[in-house]
Amino acid sequence: MARLVFLGCIAYLAIGLGQMVIGTIMEPMVDAYGVQYGDGGQLVMNQFLGMMVGITLAPWLIGRVGKKTLLLSALVIMLLAQTVYSLQPDWGIMLAVGPFAGLGFGITEAVVGSFIIGSAMSNANVAMSRVEVFFGGGALLMPFAGAFLISRGHWVAAFLVVGAVTVVTLALWLLFWPKILDKPHESAEHGETRLMKMPHRGPTLVVLAACSLFFAVYVGFEMSFIHYLPSLLVNNNGLSESTASLSLSIFWGAMVLGRLVSGHAADRWGGGTYMLATCISAAVLFVMMGGLESVWATFVLTFLTGLAMSGMFAVALVFANRAVPGMTERTTSLLMACGGIGGALMPRLTGWFLDENGADATRWLFAGFAVAMLAVIVWALLSAKSLERLRAGSLGEEAA
Repeated sequence: MARLVFLGCIAYLAIGLGQMVIGTIMEPMVDAYGVQYGDGGQLVMNQFLGMMVGITLAPWLIGRVGKKTLLLSALVIMLLAQTVYSLQPDWGIMLAVGPFAGLGFGITEAVVGSFIIGSAMSNANVAMSRVEVFFGGGALLMPFAGAFLISRGHWVAAFLVVGAVTVVTLALWLLFWPKILDKPHESAEHGETRLMKMPHRGPTLVVLAACSLFFAVYVGFEMSFIHYLPSLLVNNNGLSESTASLSLSIFWGAMVLGRLVSGHAADRWGGGTYMLATCISAAVLFVMMGGLESVWATFVLTFLTGLAMSGMFAVALVFANRAVPGMTERTTSLLMACGGIGGALMPRLTGWFLDENGADATRWLFAGFAVAMLAVIVWALLSAKSLERLRAGSLGEEAA
């Protein structure tokens, strides 16, 4: 299990770098290509659409090609996409490569996540939070690397950084494949059959729908914020592109710190209580950010929002799998796919909104996203509680 977690950490480090690279270099990239922020959002959208496809197909592909072949192939696709990006081809080619980059990210994230949740069992919160620390670490390091490269006029080399880490990840998984993963897998068809035969199928589907919507809003919100925060600071506060890109390190530094303790906190408080408390905190902080425009206020609130949001992804993933047990690969794939939908659509919307309405209004858009996320998690928690009561009642009737 320790080997699996270690390799999972390395894989999530590569994904964290890869998902942050476009946001880190958004300003010089749109300038170099002569495009608008909405066009940059289109590249983000294309990448996340590919990610959604990869996540959705992952359980089915495992059954067709096997765990090892699928994961290694996904890493190769990631490497090839970053290599093409680094060549700075025409904008149309960049948009065409985006879905392939996302496909590699999506398959890798879904497969590794399901490996860890399925193998860690009662320690899933801690194991996933540990892996997510490395995702945050990659996202934290990329702004520093990007700022350094931007300041020297070599922003396109940021893609090579992602490619280099992907090579290391590929080599480690190839050489040190965990034997724990050689046990038979749960096929997508088996997961669907199990869902059809479940008692309380209707309430179960409601829980899945609520959790799926949460992932769509959370991932879309996070990706919108990290891709456009530097642009807000450039347009609103007059910071240089390289300095503004470092603002992302504040957010991801807080993410890393929060993820060191979020798994233990969720186990102590309960996943539902943890999610409710952190979503309330995020909503309050983003509303404050909408009304406070100074650089230092933005930096402080960005750090606090990073702490608040640090454990949401991992804890919500474990929460959903425990609410609907027995379908780990299928549930993980569904939730991550919905996250991919949000990650594709909401940054595109945010880029358009920024072009049309400016930086001040976009801050309030982020506040609206945070309030919507709170409303969705309340629905998810209430529906999960209702399903739990139904199951308890059924067990009581059987015992009687």
